[in-house]
Amino acid sequence: MANLSGWFDENAQHRLRLRVYYEDTDAGGLVYHANYLRFFERARTEMLRLTGFTNAGLAESDGVSFAVRRAEIDFVAPAKLEDTLEVVTRITDTGGASFAVAQLARRDGRDLARAVIQLAMINLAGNRAGRPARLPAPVREALIDLYKRQKRD
Repeated sequence: MANLSGWFDENAQHRLRLRVYYEDTDAGGLVYHANYLRFFERARTEMLRLTGFTNAGLAESDGVSFAVRRAEIDFVAPAKLEDTLEVVTRITDTGGASFAVAQLARRDGRDLARAVIQLAMINLAGNRAGRPARLPAPVREALIDLYKRQKRD
């Protein structure tokens, strides 16, 4: 059975394959631009899962969650209905309460969309709800480990 969470390649970049469904497209059969954010979110979620953490688990155990702080996307070429895409995620920075990734949506090795996303950890409950929180130490260590294993251009 295929791994639904994707995999880490030899350069510690996360890779996730997904198919473009009808619901992902506009009236012309092309992927609607906002859906690339969904594809990127799905890939980051699965990358986190492969490091041993889940969003639900972090919410339950630590009372925290990730929030997108900044997103910059370049649309290079359209994806179409029935295409098989690969989303590649590479960590570009880690901090005490945040981390950043570069993500690519590709088809057959050709970039379709490129994004730089910065994520911040936030509290979920109490009087600190919605306020910044430190990354739980095990999560931060896992992200730093991936970052160190990734070759830089």
